[in-house]
Parts: sequence; C-alpha cells; structure tokens
Amino acid sequence: MSEETKTDEPPAIETTTVKVDGREIDVPKLTADWQGNLVPTTVLQACEHAGIEIPHYCYHPKLPVAGNCRMCLVHVGMPGRPGPDGKSPMNEDGTLKIDPMVLPYERSTPKGVIGCATNLVPGMEIYASSPETKEMREAVLESLLINHPLDCTICDQAGECKLQEYSVEHGQAESQFAEHKVHKPKAVDLGPRIMLDAERCVLCTRCIRFSKDIAEDDALGIVNRGSYNTIATFLDTPFDNNYTLNTVDICPVGALTSKDFRFQMRVWFLKETNSLCTGCGTGCNTVIGSRENTMYRYEPRENDAVNGPWMCDSGRLNYKWIGSEDRLSEIKGASGWATAITKISSKLEKAPSGSVAIIGGARQTNEELYLLKKLANKLEAITDSSPRMGEGDHLLSCPDKNPNSTGSRLIGIAGEELGSQLKHIASGIEAGTIKTLIVFGDDVTKTGISEALLDKLDLLVVSDILPNATTAKAHYLLPGCAHAEKRGTFTNTKGRVQKFMKALEAPGDARPEWEFLHELVENTTGQNGFSTIEGLFNQMAGEVEAFKVKELTWAKLGDTGVTIEL
Repeated sequence: MSEETKTDEPPAIETTTVKVDGREIDVPKLTADWQGNLVPTTVLQACEHAGIEIPHYCYHPKLPVAGNCRMCLVHVGMPGRPGPDGKSPMNEDGTLKIDPMVLPYERSTPKGVIGCATNLVPGMEIYASSPETKEMREAVLESLLINHPLDCTICDQAGECKLQEYSVEHGQAESQFAEHKVHKPKAVDLGPRIMLDAERCVLCTRCIRFSKDIAEDDALGIVNRGSYNTIATFLDTPFDNNYTLNTVDICPVGALTSKDFRFQMRVWFLKETNSLCTGCGTGCNTVIGSRENTMYRYEPRENDAVNGPWMCDSGRLNYKWIGSEDRLSEIKGASGWATAITKISSKLEKAPSGSVAIIGGARQTNEELYLLKKLANKLEAITDSSPRMGEGDHLLSCPDKNPNSTGSRLIGIAGEELGSQLKHIASGIEAGTIKTLIVFGDDVTKTGISEALLDKLDLLVVSDILPNATTAKAHYLLPGCAHAEKRGTFTNTKGRVQKFMKALEAPGDARPEWEFLHELVENTTGQNGFSTIEGLFNQMAGEVEAFKVKELTWAKLGDTGVTIEL
C-alpha cells in the first residue's frame, strides 16, 4: 500500500475462543481493568460477552478485584496438560479433550472457579448454567443468608437489592440451618452522611476498596472474626470524605444507607430523569429521583468520559434549594409574562447603543447564553459572567464552581477570564454611561457592583431562582427555573457538551429562561428563532464556531454528550 492510500485503522483486537454453555464465542484476550490497564479477560467477563449474567457481590468493574464473596463460582472444563510432544490430549474425533474440574481429594465432586478472578484459558469450557454451577450458587447464597435479618419490608435497599434478586433467582425455598442467627450492630452512625446496618452486610468489601483506591481515604476495614465480622472505621473515627455516598450506591445490599434518603421514599415510586450536576464545571451525569413534583435524591449516572459511576457528596446533596420555600415565583414590574416582555422590549429598543450591560451567569444553559449574546449584539452591550472559584480535589470536584463557564466563553458572553469586564461595567454605571443592566443567575453585589450602583440604573432586569440583594433592586424580576425544571445543555471544563432533561414543574410564574429570552430577543431584534429547545440548540450549533466544527445536533448528543475542541 502506498503512502497516499494508508489509513489510520485501529489495531485488530486479539481474541481467544471459549465455549459458554456449549456455544463457541470469540472473546478479547485483554480487557481494561478499573484503572484502564489491559489485563487478561476473566470467566465472568466472557460470560457477559455471551449474554449470560453471572451473579456477584464483591466484583465491580471500577474497583480492584477481591474475589471474596464466592457468588460468582462457575464450573468449568479445562484442556489437559500437554504431553511430552507438547500437544494437549485429544478426543478420538480429533477435538481437544476437555476435563470438567473436580476436587482433588474427591474426584466425583465438581470444583468451581471464582468467575471474577479466573483468567480465560484457550479452549476452556464454561458451564455457566449447569446443575453443578447452580448448586454452588445455592450453597453460597444460603451461607450469606444464614445470619441475614428478614427485614426487607423496612429496608431502604428493597427494590434495588441484589440479595433479594439473587435469592429469588438462585436461592433455595428452605434453609438447612437451624442455628440461631448472629446479631450484629444496627443503625450504626458511621459518619455524617452514612448509616450502617451490620446485620445486612455480606462483607463484599466494595466500600473498603472504593474508599482506599478511589477516594484515597483508607477509612474502612473489617473487625472481629468469623460470623462476627463487621465493617468499621478506625478507632471509631467518623467516615467523612467528599465521596462517602458512593459506598451507598455500590453496596449490593442494605448495609450502607444515606441519611439524606433514608426512610424518605420507596424506590419503585420514583420517576427517574437523566440530568447533570450543577455544583461545578465537571458536569457529572446524574439521575434525578422524584415523585409528585418533589425531588428525593440525586444519583450518579455512569459516563466514562466524565465521572464514571461516581459523584461527590457535595454535588449529590446540592438539590434542596430547588424545593425551597423562598423560591422566586412571581413576576415583579408587570402583571403577566406578555406584559413584562412587551415593557422590557420597549425600553431596550429605546436604549442608546453602548448604554446596556449584560451579565449572563455561567449557571445558565448554552441556549440561554446564546440568546443573551444575540440580545447583546443588537444593543451593542458589554457582557460578562461572574467567576465562582473554590477548592477542587484529585477525583471529580473542580475548582470552577460554575457548571457552564466553558459555554460562556465559547458563546462569547465572557472572555477567556470570567469577570474581566465586571470592573468596567461597575465604572460605567458609576460614570452614568451604562444606564441599563440585565442580570441572569448572578448576585452582582458580590462581584463589585454595589447596591448603591444598582440604584443609579434607569433599568435593572433580573432573572433568578432564589432571592438575593440584586433581585431586591430589580425593576423587572423574571423568575427562572432550576435545571431540574427545564431542558438544555451545559459545556463542562473539558469541552463536553451534555444535555439534561426536565424532571419537575416550576412554581408559580417561573419559566425556563430560554423560553422568555426567545420572546424578548424576537421583540427586541425582530429575529424569530426556534421556539423548541431542540431547534434552538441546532440553530446555535450552526452559528457558534466550536459547535459548528463538530456538526453538533441535539440528537447527536445522546445521553452522554459529545466532546468539542477548546
């Protein structure tokens, strides 16, 4: 092949052939482990490739392998050892001879292998659904249930419990044990956000491995011996890092529960909606659990390009304000949306060029910032977004506490450094050259524009969700929506454009900002844009250069987003 015709084709994946329940399949020899390193593919992963689920508790694809719960035991057959000629034993018909594994001291008893920790061998046969494998699972499950309390009806994990599911799918109808159960501590206050019920724990050690290897806080361990083993913290030190609630997610049973969600709602009543965390610029993918217009919990939604299956505690608990009693829910300055938009549009049309400033908070969506930019172009307005910086960490928490600083820069509301124009805007108000200020999602009194300066304005239009010093000074106050109450997109610090969906209805007069901004832009500029979020995003993607290069559309974003060049 000539240099001109060469293409960058991905390297071929090397495979090995094994049999799963009598069916030959080709499986990759190497698979990425929890750190992204290529390691030999295991029996459990081979069964996944074959579409067969192997029950497991301790195994988690994003954690180091422990192999201690034994629930993934599988009976397998292995090729015989090569003879002096270097060849494995063959059957009379010329096929490779496979011997089902048995215990060395009792040749009639099948021997299982730990599916999550046993690497594939070429020619191996896996009996994932055989009577021998089923018997092993029953025995392991029965041993796990010996001391487990029968309290499913009051357990927060009910409906999401692998012990419940597996006992139905793989368990026995009756136990062969008659001994009294071992009682362990219940309702143990493990830390500020976590409660432990040691009786329910199956000692899978997922929580221990997560805390040590992912959160880098080696806080948990196992104490006592035998049937009295239990999870504990070192010398009763509180389990308190910014990722503790992930242990609730990965706990396969009801041992670890969230104090925030504990006894609040049965999970089968919850409506689940795909969303994004707005706590910082990482843009963790989330699932909102809600019922009857009340949000009950935030959970991470797996996206390996952003947050994997994890989420920080501070972001996860950052939702109570959505249902706050002091939410802004009434329009100020006009009776109804139509009147408010008409009045504001009329005043903006009369504003001299250069006399307007727009501060579009980097908490607004890409679509809302795009509409604000259209308004700014018409009015020749100065624009900026307020920076919000804080502490970050090694895992997910980002120092940029705005969810859409990147979008603000790309769309042109802010420069490379957010807040660089705020002093100029403040001095313009002081000098009387800036007479109109439009603020979306920001309390500008915290960014150098004092209440005294706001009093000098001829027109102050503010849209926000919660009251603050800026909303109190507004001539027109337009109540907006939380991200959970609308649809839209954010662009995270790494340039990933992601969409979120609507889970709740907004209170009172509150409306998605892009909806009334669309009307305001149409009235002020005469440009009739799209009145649907899908159409608006597609229009924006065709005009904003960073989105245009990728030929983005709402449909292309999917559930996990698309990364653009920054």
